[in-house]
Amino acid sequence: MALSLAFSPCPNDTFVFHALVHGLVPGAPPVQVTYADVDVTNTAAQQGAYDIVKVSYAALPWLLDDYQLLPCGGALGRGCGPLVLTRGDRTDLGGATVAVPGDRTTAYLLFRLWAADQRPARIEVVPFHEIMPGVAAGRYDAGLVIHEARFTYHRHGLTALVDLGQWWESDTGLPIPLGAILARRGTVDPVAAADWIRASVRRAWADPAGTREYVLAHAQEMEPDVVDQHIALYVNEFTADLGEDGYRAIDALLRRAAAAGLTPATPQTSSSLATAWTS
Repeated sequence: MALSLAFSPCPNDTFVFHALVHGLVPGAPPVQVTYADVDVTNTAAQQGAYDIVKVSYAALPWLLDDYQLLPCGGALGRGCGPLVLTRGDRTDLGGATVAVPGDRTTAYLLFRLWAADQRPARIEVVPFHEIMPGVAAGRYDAGLVIHEARFTYHRHGLTALVDLGQWWESDTGLPIPLGAILARRGTVDPVAAADWIRASVRRAWADPAGTREYVLAHAQEMEPDVVDQHIALYVNEFTADLGEDGYRAIDALLRRAAAAGLTPATPQTSSSLATAWTS
């Protein structure tokens, strides 16, 4: 039987999963793919909708009873954090209306940790592709953006009020944990799933041209050079293996969030999750 697999249509995800989706990973089962923004998969995973799913690290406290974190395939790195964008020379968000891409995204969790003393007046969850045009048109005072917006926000006449990745890295010294890959407990062998995903990543690195048509078909009218920058930034050594720094970053994020009362306490610490892959 085919496994259900859900991830975003963003270039980093389609690049990572190209080989697995197309039956190019020896020994891997066929997969039935759903393409959805991470805000959608965060919610669907709470209902156990998929066997393997890409979610936000910020959503893990609600998901780890039913899913296991895999040590590969996700988005975690340096210099790749979310941005808070504004028009003009605004210097704080007191009283502002802020558009965000989801209420359980890592971007929004980082934003809440950073903006704890700024008190925006209103938060609106907005489809990602509507955020920058909405800020530019004055519908929102600020917008929280991710991924390719790092390369394109200037086209909308916007200014980066803060790079939350830089803020996080300077404060913790750790990479930014953005998107996680989970396997449903009792349905998917997590060790086998990690092997399939690593093989898919390595095949993409070995033959990036082989992924090109598939990646561009799902890139939502993104220019090829932006696609290349996107993949180079978000598909990195942490995609192949989270490693010690990756797990430390996850642990720091979830512990800070719980201490601030923004998420439930994580049922398993990320250090215990790491032990499962190293013991």
